[in-house]
Amino acid sequence: MTAADAVPIVFVHGTRFSAGQWSVQLAALRDEFPVAAVDLPGHGERSAEPWSLSSATEIIASAVESLDRGPALVVGHSLGGYASLEFARRRPERLRGLVLAGASASTRGLRAAPYRWVARLIPRISADRLTQWNDRLLRRLYPPEVVEATIQSGYAFHTLPAAWDEVLGRFDADAIRFVEAPVLILNGERDTVFRASEADFARAHPHARVELIPRARHLANFDAPDAFTDAVRRFARQLAAAS
Repeated sequence: MTAADAVPIVFVHGTRFSAGQWSVQLAALRDEFPVAAVDLPGHGERSAEPWSLSSATEIIASAVESLDRGPALVVGHSLGGYASLEFARRRPERLRGLVLAGASASTRGLRAAPYRWVARLIPRISADRLTQWNDRLLRRLYPPEVVEATIQSGYAFHTLPAAWDEVLGRFDADAIRFVEAPVLILNGERDTVFRASEADFARAHPHARVELIPRARHLANFDAPDAFTDAVRRFARQLAAAS
């Protein structure tokens, strides 16, 4: 594969995080692929912007266009995965492939109830306390080179209620039917919550496959950064070969 053939890749972070979530993947892939990571509205450098899925899809589209290499492989984790599904529906001509990471659970029905409860609880806890809890958790679980960029970028707790309110009740396996490009459903083996509808998502798309990262949980790109990066790399190479 030549540099001209390399598929551009755009990474979309999960709840409360920012583009910093992808520091390891960007560093590992940028020599082979054009890469970018976005801050969704209300997150990171866009902290002051109001959340909306519509704005999120336009931010992803702008990142694709900024790489100036045509349609891109979009890698979305959790909240970013659902935003990427919406992007796939609204801007199919800008999508070369889709990686759904920790985003193959239905957000409809009774499964959404605990998340609605958390969304109502979060504003009652001070941002300083939430930040301290998150910093301690990430530093206890992961080495600095994996999470320090995320910690330094800060957290978007203030955006969580609005983001979850729009996503909850909106997505199930039918959402993947709008995706015209190939799909990799990339989950941590131990992410039981967000693997709940994994098989349904895979069956709903003619060119979707599931890959599990052994022993990884919901934050699979933190739990097993090399394995996560390798899965994205292989999928990007397959997309290039197929074209």
